[in-house]
Amino acid sequence: MAFQSIKLFALELDGPEDTVYGSGEMITGVVILELNREIKVRALRVLGRGVAAAHWLETRSVGVNTVYNDHTSEITYFRKRQHLIRDNGELTVLSAGRHEYPFSFQLPEETLVTSFEGKHGSIRYWVKVKLHRPWATVKKIKKEFTVIEPIDINTPSLLAPQAGTKDKMARIWYRNCGQVSITAKIDRKGYTPGEVIPVFAEFDNSTSRSVVPKAYITQTQTFIARGTMKQKRAVVATLCGDIVGARRRETWHGRAIKIPPVGPSILQCRVIKVEYMLRVCVDVPGTSKLSLELPLVMGTIPLHPFGSRTSSVSSQYSVNMEWLRMAIPEQPEPPPDYSSVVSDEDAVQNSTAVQPEEDLSGVLQRSLLAYVQEFRLRPPPVYSEVDPNPQPITMRPRCMTC
Repeated sequence: MAFQSIKLFALELDGPEDTVYGSGEMITGVVILELNREIKVRALRVLGRGVAAAHWLETRSVGVNTVYNDHTSEITYFRKRQHLIRDNGELTVLSAGRHEYPFSFQLPEETLVTSFEGKHGSIRYWVKVKLHRPWATVKKIKKEFTVIEPIDINTPSLLAPQAGTKDKMARIWYRNCGQVSITAKIDRKGYTPGEVIPVFAEFDNSTSRSVVPKAYITQTQTFIARGTMKQKRAVVATLCGDIVGARRRETWHGRAIKIPPVGPSILQCRVIKVEYMLRVCVDVPGTSKLSLELPLVMGTIPLHPFGSRTSSVSSQYSVNMEWLRMAIPEQPEPPPDYSSVVSDEDAVQNSTAVQPEEDLSGVLQRSLLAYVQEFRLRPPPVYSEVDPNPQPITMRPRCMTC
């Protein structure tokens, strides 16, 4: 009978289904209640929550028994509650028909953590509505929404180039048969999904066997609970190079590896972390794989064009200097001296002229671009075909053959 009296009980959030929220934004929606007949309601509440939780079970055998260790950790990022129909001790009578109850609440201003779903934990944000009626079970509706905390890669720490070198001795039985070394570098630390990472690397194979260089982008999910840690690793992108023969050297001049659609890095949560790494490696004969790891941060705000050009130019200069061993470019010709451009009379006049005292009180209120536009260099003297200092007529012309 109770189910027949309620025709529709729904929760709708404003905006499209794939709306993404951030810190400080408003969550708005409406609770819809369609009734076939009159009912009595004790309370109608809406609850908003954001929780990061990690959980897994570990088993160990003690004799013939199995002991289970439960590892659980939880952090609540926000909790909001709003009463649409308040429980004041009296029942509220709702007539048959459609009833709509709008609600809204604001996400916390402090930094939230990006939504995440993993094998041993999750970071979830949701809105739940509870309908309390006398002599009936509580009806609940739950709807999740996505939160993405922006990560701007246009910061000095994420624009800094990442480089490293590593080597390992190859062995056959107990005899050394040469060394394998890796030197690698990437333009910067921060990238966004869909970008291409140019990998600059040098592989030096001093062994008597061939090796194959490879590069991977790996994702590491770390779950932390009760002082223990559990990790899950996955390869999200692969780059395979050409075979490096025995006692040969191979150089990558910006081999491209594309970042697939992956979630952003999660570094500020105490129970769940998502980290990325670029691994450049080779299989060394007779020993374990030689691997060089360069840290990556997956951001949400892409690189600005100015930052991209600056990073690219600086990285190319570094590669040419250190790895490709190209010649250092010649220094550009210095600009002309001031005295060679301005005449002596003008120079004396400018040095003796008294400049009025400038009011600097409004300097900080004006943009730097305004001063750049106002700055003008003194133009060079006008070219003339008439020699301003002609030779005297009485002077004997010099013989050019003497």
